[in-house]
Amino acid sequence: MGRLSALRARDPRAAAHSGVLIALASATVLISLPVFEVPLGGALARTVHATAIVVLLGTSLAFRLLPPEVLDRWNAVALLALSGVLLTLTLNLLTGDTSAGSQAFYALPVLWAAIHLRTPGVVLVTAAALGSDLLTLVLLLPLPLAVTDFTFFGAVLAVIAVLLVRANRRQEVLVEALQRQVTVDSLTGLATRRAFDGALDVHLARSVDPGTALVLIDVDAFKTINDSQGHPVGDDVLVHLAGVLRENVRAEDAVLSRLGGDELAVLMPGCSSDVAVQRAEDLLDAVRSTPMKLPDGALLALSISVGVAHLPQHSDDRRGLYIAADAALYEAKRAGRGRVSVAAS
Repeated sequence: MGRLSALRARDPRAAAHSGVLIALASATVLISLPVFEVPLGGALARTVHATAIVVLLGTSLAFRLLPPEVLDRWNAVALLALSGVLLTLTLNLLTGDTSAGSQAFYALPVLWAAIHLRTPGVVLVTAAALGSDLLTLVLLLPLPLAVTDFTFFGAVLAVIAVLLVRANRRQEVLVEALQRQVTVDSLTGLATRRAFDGALDVHLARSVDPGTALVLIDVDAFKTINDSQGHPVGDDVLVHLAGVLRENVRAEDAVLSRLGGDELAVLMPGCSSDVAVQRAEDLLDAVRSTPMKLPDGALLALSISVGVAHLPQHSDDRRGLYIAADAALYEAKRAGRGRVSVAAS
């Protein structure tokens, strides 16, 4: 099963869209061959030619109508590319054609595979194309001439496949880096506001008992720390607090985020209001008992204010939950900071 999954498309939706075009274009090319007086060979070759046109048109329709996920589960992209190689081999053998034009048809399935498949699939299709081309040339030409033709065409085909695979890998690395920038805060390694909101929406939609808790955390006197110690130390404080959160909140139970500035957040799905308040108190104590070591060796005592809101107790949507938690956080700071406050029911 793992081997078959390696043959799936990198982007099933894009592959399905281009599959419609590639199958239709291939059928059009086959239909146009007699128009340009390209010899089709004997009766068997003409039958294969006509059958291939019908199959390609049907394939184009299937790629248009079937869901991309279904096509991907069937490894349709790899199968269509391999079918293109097999069709080219069959027609070249039946027509006895070893021209550069006939060999060029192998490039089409290889190019399509290199654009849409992962590396194992590209290797398989390229190897099939090279093997088929070599078989055709060896069967139809003297061996020295066959080896010469194959060397030139095979090298070009392999280089094209390698270059496209490398380009796809580079693109995937860039996409992953961009996605990481969108979902992971570069300073603390916590989730960004966008990723946190997405996770919150998912958990709110599920309505898991006994509810979902939102804990907002604000660093007390953070501006004073920046002014007296410098902004680099302020950044160190945020990194330090992120580490304290990770040590005291299990990743499988919560989502940790830096919402912006010195405001951090903890999402606790499947958590009652009472349990959320206790966990917030635990975080408060953990920060108090874990001062941050400064570059000169001195210890910087830290304090946080915490606001807790719960769904469905305090709100029934994301915006309302944020408003309730933010009001509770403001109350904690107004009441003297360094404490946990719960949203009013």
